[in-house]
Amino acid sequence: MPAMTEWRVPPAHQPRASDYGFDLDRVLSSVVGLHSIIPPDAFSAETLGTERAGNGVVIDDGLVLTIGYLITEAEAVWLHLGDGRVVQGHVLGFDSVTGFGLVQALGRLDLEPIPLGSSAATRIGDRVVVGGAGGRTRSVASQIVAKQEFAGYWEYLLDEAAFTYPAHPNWGGTGLINERGELIGIGSLQLERERDGKAEHVNMIVPIDLLKPILDDLRKFGRVNKPARPWLGLFSTEIDNRVVVIGISSNGPAERAELKTGDVILAVDGEKVTSQTDFYRKMWSLGAAGVDVPLTVHHEGVTFDVTVTSTDRFKLLKQPKLH
Repeated sequence: MPAMTEWRVPPAHQPRASDYGFDLDRVLSSVVGLHSIIPPDAFSAETLGTERAGNGVVIDDGLVLTIGYLITEAEAVWLHLGDGRVVQGHVLGFDSVTGFGLVQALGRLDLEPIPLGSSAATRIGDRVVVGGAGGRTRSVASQIVAKQEFAGYWEYLLDEAAFTYPAHPNWGGTGLINERGELIGIGSLQLERERDGKAEHVNMIVPIDLLKPILDDLRKFGRVNKPARPWLGLFSTEIDNRVVVIGISSNGPAERAELKTGDVILAVDGEKVTSQTDFYRKMWSLGAAGVDVPLTVHHEGVTFDVTVTSTDRFKLLKQPKLH
């Protein structure tokens, strides 16, 4: 099994213990490394790979919160602790709506959980730490630079995500820690934004408040215990107020309906769409997974109507084996 790569955050961006009113080193010791192996025939292997590595945060006895794409369909998960120990984990659950994933350690971690704070209480300009596995040298002293809606190309939408700068270079599953030493989010992506004519990298963070209503379900059922949203299996982007298909999932509903890369989605159920958020919300408002989604599509000069029978994306994923 490969060792975690040796790297460090530039010293100027590392958090200093003296800047915080809590025990920074103790809190950061509860951020662990995470390494997962996914079968080659898994649904997500093609897009996310068969070996994934990132971070996770201990939030309860042996319970590790991470970003779900690191552990989706994993057949093996290992947790790397700061003292050099490696503990096997078991995937407990994954939520495609928020993006959170949960892992249960199968051995003792002996780490104090980081308490959950309130992401709603954070303000733009707040000082935060984006904590990675490995302590201060693998963590970033950062600040909240935006709180806004985020639409992902993979049929994903957050009403309000947090964005931090400077960005953590190994962002997946990092812990966003406030000035009280509480966990207020989990790192998901690195994005580029333009500021003062220059491109700079920021991290997109999933707010912790989204976890609180679903945590019990994830622990008990491995997913949220309510009807799933309809899923089409297409990747899209927004170009000049138009929703353009940039990819199609193999064996998904969109492929079965013969949608193609380059298609422009003009309307859902007869209602015009001009943005990804518009597209997602109109589609999800039609009902639960399995509902027919009528689309008006434009392709190479031709406009046509097509009905896509949605599905629950969870059904296409390999489920974790119980140990």
